[in-house]
Amino acid sequence: MKTAAEQLTHNQPGAPSFAPGKSNPAVVISQKKERSAAIQRPLSPFMFPMWYRFQITSVLSILHRLTGIALAIGSVLLAWWLVAVAAGGEVFRETRAFIASPVGLIFLFCWSVAFFYHLCSGVRHLAWDAGYGFEIRNAYRSGYAVLVATALLTALAWLYVFLA
Repeated sequence: MKTAAEQLTHNQPGAPSFAPGKSNPAVVISQKKERSAAIQRPLSPFMFPMWYRFQITSVLSILHRLTGIALAIGSVLLAWWLVAVAAGGEVFRETRAFIASPVGLIFLFCWSVAFFYHLCSGVRHLAWDAGYGFEIRNAYRSGYAVLVATALLTALAWLYVFLA
């Protein structure tokens, strides 16, 4: 396999020729820049306490993906409940007891937060698809609006559940 200097100098018409054993100055400078850049730049967002500061847009993007996964997992509980309704009797009583238990209520609350967040974030993404809200200021505003709307919709849904 040819080195970078050999690739630059051989078989290229008009390329400057260098004596064997001597390296191309452009390649040497490029290699030095690559080494210094690799040392000075942050390696990943996972080193956030030192170098990386999370932005609301990146956090909301990650949260949108996680809530999508949570909704898929929560759908299994919904399917389980539908099968229990169809089966009736003891299976339905046990399923209802689990859902009415503190663990079941926490699970339903988290699932409803994920649902409303994913819904509001999806509307935000639809606005982006239509070409609106790409400016940094609007992206931040819509991100905070998604969080507020999620909290309001979740609170309204659970007030309805407890008051009905």
